[in-house]
Amino acid sequence: MKAENDAIMIYKAAVAAVQPVRLLPKYIQFRENCLYIAGMHIEMNNQQKIYVIGSGKAAAAMAQVTENILGKYIRGGFIVTKYKHALPLQHISYMEAAHPVPDKNSLLASERTKSILQKATEKDIIICLLSGGASSLLESIPESISLHDMQQLSQQLLNSGASIAEMNIVRKHISTIKGGQLLKYAPTSKWISLIISDVPGNNPEMIASGLTAGDVSTFKDAIQIINRYQLYDKIPHSVSNYLENGSKGLIPETIKYDDAILKNVQNIIIGSNTIALQVAISKGKELGYHTIIHENSLQGDAAIAAKDFISTCYEYSGPLPACLLMGGETTVRVTGKGKGGRNQHFALAALLEMMKSNCLEKNITILSAGTDGTDGPTDAAGAIVDNYTIEDVIKYNYEPRQYFDNNDSYQFFQQAGGLISTGATQTNVMDIMIALIR
Repeated sequence: MKAENDAIMIYKAAVAAVQPVRLLPKYIQFRENCLYIAGMHIEMNNQQKIYVIGSGKAAAAMAQVTENILGKYIRGGFIVTKYKHALPLQHISYMEAAHPVPDKNSLLASERTKSILQKATEKDIIICLLSGGASSLLESIPESISLHDMQQLSQQLLNSGASIAEMNIVRKHISTIKGGQLLKYAPTSKWISLIISDVPGNNPEMIASGLTAGDVSTFKDAIQIINRYQLYDKIPHSVSNYLENGSKGLIPETIKYDDAILKNVQNIIIGSNTIALQVAISKGKELGYHTIIHENSLQGDAAIAAKDFISTCYEYSGPLPACLLMGGETTVRVTGKGKGGRNQHFALAALLEMMKSNCLEKNITILSAGTDGTDGPTDAAGAIVDNYTIEDVIKYNYEPRQYFDNNDSYQFFQQAGGLISTGATQTNVMDIMIALIR
């Protein structure tokens, strides 16, 4: 149990390091009627107004910290966050919407955001607070595409095994605000986007589907992704027709990097998986482990990544006890009818590999969990497995392979134990994977 507790402590330390209350004050200060933001010094006057907008799983906490710093100087604001993630706010309005598939509130949130932006003039400052989840929570779609069709497409992309970057390229090209297009609603104002990254590489173009960033991708790229995952004949006709018209030049592209509108915006990464991993290293060392980062930009299929991680653990020949860390975001191709998330799927795949290897002389504990506190459509952040899990599987005949094949990792861990439940963490910097070797 000590290893399990240690792994959870390392994970929680990593999550604490990327809380908005730890990140934002480094980038926003206000004193003596001057706004200090992202390295700039702006003297406020009676003609200037500060507007705050935002979207994402961390948006409520980011807004709360921003309010504590700027208070009454915020002249208007609105943010949208995931259901059960809201926090009390005084100067900024808010609502909750669905994730990872948008709902009616996602569309309403877009309209409320636009109404705030349309008040802003060339003298005003817009602070945009973005974090992972915004692609679903804030949405505006063309009239020719219904919400139902958008939801169907979103679920198909999620089940396909497409990466977050690929999904966001498609999302940007069936949206009227993504891919920098949100800037059109306050084209002359000064924008500062403060961003907590949930994508490998921390590219503002991909985080939150690049609401305030230029975009190099095209309608043709979106169609190629749809074809790559053999979805073209499955997606709604309204979507395929819209993408085809865009590829023919009949619909305007997303904002490109030569667009003058981008001169008014700064996109600044304030939080990332790298920050979380560095604190995880410190915590691991504090607990007595020889701690190293094995991979800091993990992508690809969760089961393959788990198998490789277990192989690395068995081949490890360095000092003991050891802590190997990974950060990133895997994918899962959903073919079964069960319930789970990529981290639970990773943990279950790791367990199967440990059982297959039948190598118990090394005491290995594997934790995989999302820093946002949620993993797929479940109330768990992820799961943890070790040699004791194997003993219980054998003792109680749990049949983990059947759960794995049915994409039903949540039900497996509910039965066998090992779910990690944190509730909403108010941040989101992808996932943390931890291996403790004793």
